[in-house]
Amino acid sequence: MNETESITSRSPKPHRWWQRIPLTLQIIIALVLATGLGIALGAGNPDAANKDLINNLAIPAELVLKALRALATPLILVAVLHTFMTTNIPGTAGRKLAVLLLTNTTVAILIGLLVANVLRPGTWGRLAAPEGIEAASQSLDPWKLLKDVVPEAILKPLVDNNVIQLIVIALSFGIVLRAIKSEQIAEGKKGYQAIEDLVGTLFEAVIRILNWVIALVPLAVFGIVAKTVALQGFSPFKSLFAFIVAVLLALALQACYYLTRVKFGSWVNPLKFLAGGADAFLTAFSTSSSTVTMPITFEILQTKIGLRESSASLGALVGANFNNDGTALYEAMSALFISQVIGQHLNLGQQLIVVLTSIFASVGAAGIPNAGLVTMTLVFTSVGLPTQYIALLVTVDWFLDRCRTAINVMGDMTVSALLDGKKPRSLDET
Repeated sequence: MNETESITSRSPKPHRWWQRIPLTLQIIIALVLATGLGIALGAGNPDAANKDLINNLAIPAELVLKALRALATPLILVAVLHTFMTTNIPGTAGRKLAVLLLTNTTVAILIGLLVANVLRPGTWGRLAAPEGIEAASQSLDPWKLLKDVVPEAILKPLVDNNVIQLIVIALSFGIVLRAIKSEQIAEGKKGYQAIEDLVGTLFEAVIRILNWVIALVPLAVFGIVAKTVALQGFSPFKSLFAFIVAVLLALALQACYYLTRVKFGSWVNPLKFLAGGADAFLTAFSTSSSTVTMPITFEILQTKIGLRESSASLGALVGANFNNDGTALYEAMSALFISQVIGQHLNLGQQLIVVLTSIFASVGAAGIPNAGLVTMTLVFTSVGLPTQYIALLVTVDWFLDRCRTAINVMGDMTVSALLDGKKPRSLDET
């Protein structure tokens, strides 16, 4: 260590005390302080002299949203490529795994849309559309969707935020790179290692930058809540309370769906499934990360529930890279909720587009905290919803993110149980 490094390491760093506070607590503190500031600035009846100051409070939120939009497409691209390059999926079991994951994610989205359409949480309050934002009308045109699958240029989806084209490119390169890797392994070559290392490095780089942006979320929450309370009082947050209730109900219904699948599709008792998975659910809720929870999920599936190692690894390790049912449900509900808040009706065609986009976007929602916020920008863009409203959802996302992460982990465990079949491991050993 040279002298400069020594001085730097000994120098007091006042920002570190804030970094040691958990993100959840930071957001709660930001909410409290922002509410106080919003009340002080008028609580719905602001002074005309303070209007500029109040509007400038939302600048941090706007910057965070810009960064999230910028990170959305590279995150999905490198996440899909990284998964293809690093996971080992057997043929027959892989096909069954793919069907289960697609089915569970589709059901989750449909449950979310059903609850959002029935409860209509966005009608509990109304917000004016941001200046310069026009509602985009978009109907379902299957032929247009088919024509839009292939991009005009490889890099165009990265600029246009076209998630379907992006997934096509990612899957195409992922399949080809995986085939090249398999061929080189069979021939005893290691040329693929450089590509795998490059993809892994890019993935790690995107995740680190995302973590920097997420660290600014409390500042964004402070700004958007202070501005909202100052200009409109507390009426907008009635809708957010209704949204929380609707999302929790939808997640509970998805959990019931999982338990029903476990009951009739495997040998595992649903009560044993819940009791055995308690540690994984609590870890997922407390860390807000299915990746951090992954080793615990893998362990309890074998030790506490009694699944075979192959089934546990496919569901908890491989499937977890693709399975984000809770995130897909949340993103679909968010799109419908915001459309209701601003009075922009999404017709059946647009809701089907939300289903398709949410399925693809959930693949890129890596198992890290708040990644759903990134991919949500793509879902909103697909049906012409203004992404500016995502800033309001950030105020409750810290809690709902934990709930949907627990559902994601429960989905991984369900897939493992279904892959294990109706014959317990003990019968194989006798």
